[in-house]
Amino acid sequence: MMQIRAEETLTGKDIKEIPDLLEDFSSRVPQMKDYFIRPESRVVYLLGRGSSSNATLFAKYIFEEYTGTITSFIRPHSIFEAKLPLNFKDSVVWAYSQSGKSPDIVECLKKLINWGAEGVAVTNEADTAANPLAQAAGRNILLSKSPELPVAATKSFILQLWVALWAAQTWNKCFDEKDFEDTVKIIRKLTDRDFRETGSEYVGNLRNAGMIGFIGRGTYNAVAADSALKFREMARTHAVGYSAADFLHGPVGAYTENDFVFLLSPSAEIPDDLVRVQKALELRGVRYAVLYEPEGKNPFSRLVTDIRLKITALDLAIAKGLNPDAPKGLAKVTETH
Repeated sequence: MMQIRAEETLTGKDIKEIPDLLEDFSSRVPQMKDYFIRPESRVVYLLGRGSSSNATLFAKYIFEEYTGTITSFIRPHSIFEAKLPLNFKDSVVWAYSQSGKSPDIVECLKKLINWGAEGVAVTNEADTAANPLAQAAGRNILLSKSPELPVAATKSFILQLWVALWAAQTWNKCFDEKDFEDTVKIIRKLTDRDFRETGSEYVGNLRNAGMIGFIGRGTYNAVAADSALKFREMARTHAVGYSAADFLHGPVGAYTENDFVFLLSPSAEIPDDLVRVQKALELRGVRYAVLYEPEGKNPFSRLVTDIRLKITALDLAIAKGLNPDAPKGLAKVTETH
């Protein structure tokens, strides 16, 4: 039986859509800029689960590094278990949910709004009637009108990162608008290639790896976390993302010659903390690869690396004879409470 090509899967088709969806979102920013709100205090709260939580980590780095905005995470459990009301007056909560239907995110945002917060929904659901998070927030930063059917979030995750970059640009004019255009061109060149050219370089090593690690610093920490999630979802492999510092504080001790690690570097010259990781891996005989993007500017290059790794996860799933679109036991909307 002929093996399906990565581009023919629903996930592959979603990835190939990304450049057009990024261009479309950029064209809609002027219509949505009033939704990119932050309070006078320049303190913003972020709320999300799963892949959306990884996107909020990226947003935190972008908001704090480029716009002087203090950014904190909301953990729904502490909100639901709070014995006394918390004062969210004059605060803004950005709530991320690709479907807009995650029950705990919706209910958590409602509670925060009751305690005085303003809400911003970041979703991929255009139909407000089918989007309880957008209803609760009263404003929805719509990622796209293109439904994402596979379990693993690819195009919607990249669009969530795009939102953070455009929010920073709206607040602080911290980037050249050409950076957005150039990034789309680089991503289009990547997604127009045969996916096997991207993933096959590593699939042989990854197929038999006991553990796969992803090590990134700063904004690459978010990419590391989400890449690991996609390898778990699509390729059914044990994968974990770490910051360089966290990895050296214990986890590196579990890695052996049977494992594989990706080091996500912001430049060809590997920064000192990743060099320390590199030495620790070599000491243990752990196989590794250094990934960096020779094209594009930081932090936009993070999106390119993320797509590169998602294509690799997709190729690995197909090589293992798995269905990357509908992993066994997983669903698009997770009913957490």
